[in-house]
Amino acid sequence: MSGAGASDNGNVLRIWVDDDGFPRAILDLLLRAAERRRIPVVRVANRPIPPYASDLVSAVRVGSDFDAADRYIAEHVAAGDLVVTADVPLAAEIVARGALGLSPRGDEFNPDNAGAKLAMRDLMHDLRAAGAVQGGPPAPGPADRRRFSDALDRLLTRLTARP
Repeated sequence: MSGAGASDNGNVLRIWVDDDGFPRAILDLLLRAAERRRIPVVRVANRPIPPYASDLVSAVRVGSDFDAADRYIAEHVAAGDLVVTADVPLAAEIVARGALGLSPRGDEFNPDNAGAKLAMRDLMHDLRAAGAVQGGPPAPGPADRRRFSDALDRLLTRLTARP
């Protein structure tokens, strides 16, 4: 298939959601946007996923081992797909496979910035382990939801406009 909604490998563009611990308010924005554009969404988690009333949204429950959802997404994502995740190592891996990533806060992961974002994540991990930094970011607020919605719209417009 080619034209709007097609990914680089000729398959239909898919949105993959790393659904373990994904903020519900952001998920609602994502699912509504995908429904409007008729883009299939695959939610992947290691827990039961409540059904969503759309034939475009599917769910995959993976094993409970650490990073099982991340591994599943990395193994199944296609070039040109979009992965929505807060997991920076997963984002770097899918970018290396030709997909794009988007965090629940609206930060894009692409070939130009994935390496730098991974290095920053590793630095912050080391600083937390050494006790130099405590805690993580706060829960997404209204400004984050707007940033996510705007970034999602820009990415989906770009991805569906590919010839």
